Amino acid sequence: MVRVRFAPSPTGFLHIGGARTALFNWLFARHHRGIFILRVEDTDKARSKKIYLDQILEDLGWLGLNWDEGPYFQSKRSRLYEEYAQRLLKGGEAYTEGKAIILRIPPKPFGFTDLIRGPIKFAAGAFKDQVLMKSDGTPTYNFACVCDDHDMEVTHVIRGEDHISNTPKQIAIYEALKFTLPEFAHIPLIVAGDRSRLSKRKGARPLSHYREQGYLAEALFNFLALLGWSLGARREIASREEIVREFTLERVLKTAAAFNPEKLDWMNGQYIQALDAQELSGLIIPFLLRKGYIGKDCDKERLVEVVELFKPRIKRLSDFPLLADFFFQEKINFTAEAKSFLLEKKGTKAIFSKLIEALQRLESFDVRTVESACRRVIAEEGIRAGELIHPVRVALTGKRIGPGLFELMAVLGKEKVLKRLAQAMQLFE
Repeated sequence: MVRVRFAPSPTGFLHIGGARTALFNWLFARHHRGIFILRVEDTDKARSKKIYLDQILEDLGWLGLNWDEGPYFQSKRSRLYEEYAQRLLKGGEAYTEGKAIILRIPPKPFGFTDLIRGPIKFAAGAFKDQVLMKSDGTPTYNFACVCDDHDMEVTHVIRGEDHISNTPKQIAIYEALKFTLPEFAHIPLIVAGDRSRLSKRKGARPLSHYREQGYLAEALFNFLALLGWSLGARREIASREEIVREFTLERVLKTAAAFNPEKLDWMNGQYIQALDAQELSGLIIPFLLRKGYIGKDCDKERLVEVVELFKPRIKRLSDFPLLADFFFQEKINFTAEAKSFLLEKKGTKAIFSKLIEALQRLESFDVRTVESACRRVIAEEGIRAGELIHPVRVALTGKRIGPGLFELMAVLGKEKVLKRLAQAMQLFE
């Protein structure tokens, strides 16, 4: 049976690279109906923090990467490491230097066949004798890793290519302990769109940042799966089940995978468009609460109407409060640019006055009746449609770009529309 592991260190938050490694291991396990193990490498007591561990576990759960075994903690497995170190000492494969235990590296080449990259070889003398147990009694990364992978019966070690240099050192430990080697697969690193090192400015942020910005878990799952792996047939959008079914290491790329924020926004937008307005409004509510735009007893039916209006323009859940802020304000705070736009044409005041009169007479205030009233004013004043539509939108929203005016007015409602037109009229005094 296939057994893989994801082994984060709680010395920091889970970033895109770590999340992608976890995902590839999870996909490989699920594709082969195997076991996905979670192991916490917390031997660095000074830097390991509970806040990091809690967030890592929460992020994995949010992405839907459920583990079958664990979490196992290396800090609770010191007896195992000591036993194996003593075995090597007794067999002569290791020696002491002070309180440290060090593995003798035989003068021979080391090599392995990577499941992604093919044969990889290291010349004799490529690395020196390796510390197994430090003088303070804690195991080194490579030693603990080998002991745990063997004890947990890991069959495939899938990790980033930055670990390739660790692999021959670990093979030396496997051979000294006479353990069976697992298969190794080193996935490509993630770089920025310009092929430079991934920095915070270019996407190297904790996974929780993307969650807080309103990226959907399913969209990020889909996006991460395609960072260094090809779905085939030039497809970009696929369900979790489809990705599990199609996932193989043979289709993992050898070259670095470019992180493209614009593509992530596009993909997240596709997943948002697939939601109905009611479900989407439920996801948006926490973002509005955070901004103080609504209370917990908000009118959810009206919110659904507002969300429906802006849905085509939403790429992240956090976009909505920025796009629709004017819906939750009593008065519009006109910018200097908005004021200038309204005042630059002399006829705007007269158009507003006529429109207010026309709207006051309306008994119903749906899209059809609002549009009819506006069209009548346009015809009576002998103006182009844009001469009414554009300034009225600015008067109602404070913005020059937004949803269709007549749909916007219907959702705002008669009372609020008239109040805002009256407020805009005061600018002409």
